[in-house]
Amino acid sequence: MDSKSVKIKTIRPETLEFIILYNQLKGRAFNGNAELAEVLGFNSASSITEIIKSRQNIDTEKLKIFKETYSSYLQPKQATAQAPQKAPQAQPARQFQGIPMYEVIATASGVEVYNDINDSQPVGHMYFPGIEECDFALPVWGHSMYPYLENGCWVALKIIHDMKILPGEVYYIEWGDYRMYKRLLASENEEEVIAYSDNTAEKVGDQLKYPPFPIRKDEIKRLCLVKDIHKKHNH
Repeated sequence: MDSKSVKIKTIRPETLEFIILYNQLKGRAFNGNAELAEVLGFNSASSITEIIKSRQNIDTEKLKIFKETYSSYLQPKQATAQAPQKAPQAQPARQFQGIPMYEVIATASGVEVYNDINDSQPVGHMYFPGIEECDFALPVWGHSMYPYLENGCWVALKIIHDMKILPGEVYYIEWGDYRMYKRLLASENEEEVIAYSDNTAEKVGDQLKYPPFPIRKDEIKRLCLVKDIHKKHNH
């Protein structure tokens, strides 16, 4: 077993606090681990990944810097009983700046070898009405999901944290050592789903070029629902 995949035995309280705040502020206060690593003085974005995945603890000084840097995004402290009461003032709504767009490069087979997109900087931001609830955008590579997803278009994605799959919907999944777009169908085996490609026109001989195949649910690292499709960059 790769030693990097083993979680640390004792997760300190400051590490748990950091993970909670990280999930609350990611996409609002900072975009991606590369940006955050620079703020906290880490040499590599992978250091953030190791902490978030509970493979190492965060130093208390790093947590202090994190909280001070993004203090404006944290909930303000409640006023004490002795403090004079002030009439609440309406706060201007924070303008939606769009979701971060991450560029990825497909392999010759049209399937991207896995690497953590949190370790890379966004190439821009996507914005158009209706994607406010989405978390990030990625391009489509390859032709396995044609005509639903065309090669080169950009897709707005919403992370499914509870990993619940709606059979028949199209998802972006990070699975095993790869990332891919597939329509996920129910399997007779409850521990699996069937990864289905919409492109059934392309064949090699008399065989489908993109045949369906099973995926164990517990091997899916990240599950994101395809919420919207955009054929042009919208930075």
